[in-house]
Amino acid sequence: MKKFINLSENITTELLQGLAMTFPEKVQVLSEKIVARKTPKDPNKVAIVTLGGAGHEPALSGFVGEGMLDYSVVGDIFAAPGAPKVFEALKMANCSAGVLFIVLNHEGDVLSANMAMEMAKREGINVKMLLTHEDISAGLDQDIKDRRGLVGCVPVYKIAGAAAEAGLPLDEVFRIAEGFNKNLATLAVAMSNATHPQSGMAIGDLADDEMEIGMGQHGEGGGGRMKVQPADDTAYIMLDQLCEAINVQTNDELMLLINGTGATTLMELFLVARACHLSLSDKGAAVARSKVGEMLTVQEMAGFQMCMGKFDSESLSYWDKPCDTPYWTQL
Repeated sequence: MKKFINLSENITTELLQGLAMTFPEKVQVLSEKIVARKTPKDPNKVAIVTLGGAGHEPALSGFVGEGMLDYSVVGDIFAAPGAPKVFEALKMANCSAGVLFIVLNHEGDVLSANMAMEMAKREGINVKMLLTHEDISAGLDQDIKDRRGLVGCVPVYKIAGAAAEAGLPLDEVFRIAEGFNKNLATLAVAMSNATHPQSGMAIGDLADDEMEIGMGQHGEGGGGRMKVQPADDTAYIMLDQLCEAINVQTNDELMLLINGTGATTLMELFLVARACHLSLSDKGAAVARSKVGEMLTVQEMAGFQMCMGKFDSESLSYWDKPCDTPYWTQL
């Protein structure tokens, strides 16, 4: 393992300090592992909170700021933060408008989130939890509640944050965000392993000439192992499954994200994006908005996550609202 780190036990604390020092006008670190907006939101507007392990930068804390997240609770590398720390953030976020708590569907995250929700309810905090679960790697027959959350959390943050910034009540912010969340699908592909920066252990066991469609962001198997394919062929294999998952029809307006997982060049990502745009055009659907770049990474894993969603006029209007976070506008 070759990484520029100091003491492994200090990685999370130090990386968050570096984030806040780099973007001092946008974010601040509170209570060591809670990243918050530098300028707090009007308490008459819904607050947006999320949680998740470090090691996936810029996600999740890189999307804290005006128009997206208000608080991000950060755990150690690839580990959920404990429920007390999450509850602390929910108390910080508590306001007259209420709190929307967005959680990726991973066992540790959900366990901490559920415990924190119980604490918050006892405290009388007005909070609703939204679970993102758009990974389709286990097949379309899998219960949607059992699907993992991948990079689809990021566009959900964008739409929920914009609705909250517009001053909508909590129930409406939840309705808009959950409506978009239900029309999302993501599929990942990896073609080289990453290493855990604290243990040095390999994440995954791919051979040099292999790739795996469906691999999770912590090295979980996806069942789609094969020889490495060209950019177009890889894109078509993945895109067809995503189109089926969200039932893409002629004239649909779509969101397309190509999220690099750490060691894949922009050149490669744009080749994949090109194939997707051309294929969707052939199907009669329109890519209304797209982003290409690193949003949620897995250390130095080579590969990408392809995420697609359906817009309606409401969700598209919130997507287009301005925001001010460390990383959204850089994509």
